[in-house]
Amino acid sequence: MSIEIANESGMECHLEPIVSVAEFAIKAMGLHPECELEIMLVDEDRMSELHVEWMDLPGPTDVLSFPMDELTPDSAADGPGIIGDIVLCPAFAAAQAKIGLDDELALLTVHGVLHCIGFDHALPEEERAMFALQEKILADWRTSRS
Repeated sequence: MSIEIANESGMECHLEPIVSVAEFAIKAMGLHPECELEIMLVDEDRMSELHVEWMDLPGPTDVLSFPMDELTPDSAADGPGIIGDIVLCPAFAAAQAKIGLDDELALLTVHGVLHCIGFDHALPEEERAMFALQEKILADWRTSRS
């Protein structure tokens, strides 16, 4: 598994938990162990630019996901592929975090992975399913680390 991470946010962030939770989510979703994922941490200005460019929405947001090879859950048999790119904005995440920045970034990373493999939350039933899965992955990841 290849997870590239770069912090261009200007904020000090713990990168190891972000990579760890991404790896855990990828395994939990049954993706090929040689899949690739890129994670970028950016500042609010850069996130605002991306948000306008790709979503046509003003201002920054916490996470954006850019799927690449249209991988789906349990697609390990299809072989390796590029999951996509996840862009996180730690400054935005910190402002909304209820339990700390590391935990918020972990949640957003799982959220991003799920978006990259086809999950969405546009409809209420999709939101329930996606958020329940997100919470299960996070809980299992936390248990595995203790």
